[in-house]
Amino acid sequence: MIVGVAVGLSAGYLGSIMVLEKMALVGDALSHVALPGLALGILYNFNPFFGAFAFLFASAVAIWELRRITKLSFETLVGAVFTLSLAIGILLVPEPDLLEALFGNITKVGLIDAIIAVVVSIIVVALAQAIFKQIILGLISEELAASTGINVARTNLLYLLLVSLTVAIGIRITGTLLVGFLVVTPAAAARTISPNLARYSVLSAIFGAACSVSGILLSTYFNVPPGPLVVFAGVAIFGAAVVVRWFTKFQG
Repeated sequence: MIVGVAVGLSAGYLGSIMVLEKMALVGDALSHVALPGLALGILYNFNPFFGAFAFLFASAVAIWELRRITKLSFETLVGAVFTLSLAIGILLVPEPDLLEALFGNITKVGLIDAIIAVVVSIIVVALAQAIFKQIILGLISEELAASTGINVARTNLLYLLLVSLTVAIGIRITGTLLVGFLVVTPAAAARTISPNLARYSVLSAIFGAACSVSGILLSTYFNVPPGPLVVFAGVAIFGAAVVVRWFTKFQG
């Protein structure tokens, strides 16, 4: 359960930046990039987290460098590689483990995995908070951000690496197919009802934790993989946010 809270908080917080930057599809696509690394971990019997993160790290650096050279959008570059990674991963993952890789299995999270997830989540949130204002300023104007001494390219690279870490630790809960949802939907729900940026990022983190924990509890009760139930919980939270927004506007 602690793992779910940690992953949900970090995913939700990072997702608040992703939604602001209109990079929602990037988080989903990066989750597919992790599948070949996850497959190698399963095949060669080492912690799949390290395999997933290795592929995510390499992909993030490659995407950052390609964007710097070509000036193409993140969505274009990520979209060019994620389906290939998904296809390779599906071919590599042994069939009995494929469902678990795609949809997650919280029961396979051991003590070491839990400690790694919590520590990584704390580091991710702390670093994301440290660069939050820099990213927002770069979003408003890269020229203005550069004039204040911000290295926009380096900040974007750090942000991509933080997303990669979050996706890697979230795979055990929701699987590679659905972990992108955990990054995007809580932030979308928070954005729907948040009056300012400060509350928005906090609400996004809270909604992320709520999605994750709710999905895990429901999966334990119904004895099914947690990934789809995390999605259902997220959709319910987003739906509730839309109703609240509609009711507020109606009352106003």
